[in-house]
Amino acid sequence: MSEIKKCIFENYIRMAEGIAELFGRNCEVVIHDFEKLPNSLVHIEGDVTHRKIGAPITDMVLRAMRREGPNVKDHKNYPTLTSDGHKMKSFTSYIRDPEGEIMGVFCINFDISDFINSIGLIEDLCRVADASDDRSETFASSLNETVDALMERAVKSMGKLPSAMTKEERVQFVESLEDHGVFLIKGSVELVAQAMGVSRYTVYNYLKEVHAKTGKVIS
Repeated sequence: MSEIKKCIFENYIRMAEGIAELFGRNCEVVIHDFEKLPNSLVHIEGDVTHRKIGAPITDMVLRAMRREGPNVKDHKNYPTLTSDGHKMKSFTSYIRDPEGEIMGVFCINFDISDFINSIGLIEDLCRVADASDDRSETFASSLNETVDALMERAVKSMGKLPSAMTKEERVQFVESLEDHGVFLIKGSVELVAQAMGVSRYTVYNYLKEVHAKTGKVIS
């Protein structure tokens, strides 16, 4: 092996060690030396494909070189499969000398099977029923927060703030609050009146109109 080639391969070996250390047990980095064909695998870090020194070059590399010749391009982030069924994502880069001649390949294989399984588990854990306003919930630490959350929902459904509403819209707004149970909370009338910029008696009058329409009796 020439000094230049030895230096190039030593640099790739240091990179292989660093990458395997960085990405842990799911990562494997291998180096093939084409002077050693067919048993070209000369260095391996990690153990994902369970190969050993002296293993042959892969069929994918041979096909690519057959099709593209000396101008073959690196293969980035492509799916692969181990002999025992583990899914991987892989990277293959062609090692070249200063004249551009291919001397070997530098390959990274990353086992993503655990991550694919985790996605399914996480999706199952995070799955909830279809969202709806009736099922949304605010975990408040004070009465004001609870009433504010319910009023915000009512404002959203109306599409405008109470200050911009007509009298009929304000009655509708109070009816929406009533439907959401705001007035079951002691002291809520004062809070609603303050938010609407009206007196508590005005809110009570709006409630009377709502109850007259719905047939409910003010408690």
